[in-house]
Formats: sequence, structure tokens, C-alpha cells
Amino acid sequence: MKSILSALIFLVATFSVSLSAQQIDLANSIVNFSIGNMKVNTVKGTFTGMKGEGHVQKDKLSSTSFNVCVDASTVNTGLEKRDHHLKTVDFFNVEKFPTICFVSTQVVKTDAGYMAKGDLTMHGVSRPVEIPFTLENNTLTGSISVSRYDYEVGKDTGTFMVSKDVDIEIICVLK
Repeated sequence: MKSILSALIFLVATFSVSLSAQQIDLANSIVNFSIGNMKVNTVKGTFTGMKGEGHVQKDKLSSTSFNVCVDASTVNTGLEKRDHHLKTVDFFNVEKFPTICFVSTQVVKTDAGYMAKGDLTMHGVSRPVEIPFTLENNTLTGSISVSRYDYEVGKDTGTFMVSKDVDIEIICVLK
């Protein structure tokens, strides 16, 4: 009985520690997005190359934090010509702004899971955002809708055919 209790305590301690300061699992983390195109189409795509770390402590949310960036040059909509255009100065300008980052300032418990409050920086512009997310095992899944105009992405290129708002889903797996 004593050895079972010791094993259980070890497993709980290992799980708690492993979630407290973890790196991003690059191979299994992804950002999905969808945006309207010509008011009749929806373009879906992804960003990969997520890096950073999360400090997750369910029992002490004041110590929970995220500092995560995604490689803007990994944008993929399944159409090479469009992806190339998205990387140019007309949109993401990946040479000047190679990453899209989120740094949390606070994480709180909600009825549906959690809410990460912090700053999203894209295209050289930082804005406060709130990202609701769930945590299952070591996977955080969140979603948010942002205006690309708030981040000056494609704002001055006459891209009236592309919707202003972008829906984003973040799947972040912690090692």
C-alpha cells in the first residue's frame, strides 16, 4: 500500500512539475486561421514553427504564463502563389516582422476553462487581447477573432476582397 501511495505521489508531482515550465512541442503545435475572401469564400490556412514556453499551474494561476511566437513565414493556405503574396510587404512582411507573438499578463479561470490576457504582436503592432482556452492533458486549445486592420496587415494594399476579421485557433502542445 505504501509503494502504491508513493508511486501516485510521484506521478502527481511529475505531472505538476512537467506542466509548470514546459517548452512548446514544435511538431504538434499549430495555429489555424480562416478569413473571408470576396464575401463568398473562406480561405483557411495555418502557421507552424511555434516556439516559446508555457508555465501552467492550475492550482496557482497567478504563476501561469505564456510567451509564444509563431514563424510568420510558415503561412500556408494551400496555394503557393497566395502564400508568397501573404509573406510580402502587402501583408505580413515576414522579412521585417518574422514572428507573431503572444505574451500573457494574466491567466484566469472561467466557467468554460481559462482566459489568457496579454499582448498579441503582429506586423510590429502590439494590442491587448483575451484568448479563451481549454487545457486537456498537455494541450491548450484557444480561439480568438482579430481585425487584421488593427495590426496593419494588408490595410494599405487595397485588399477590399479580403475580410477585415480573421478567426484564429491555437493548438499549443507542451512538452
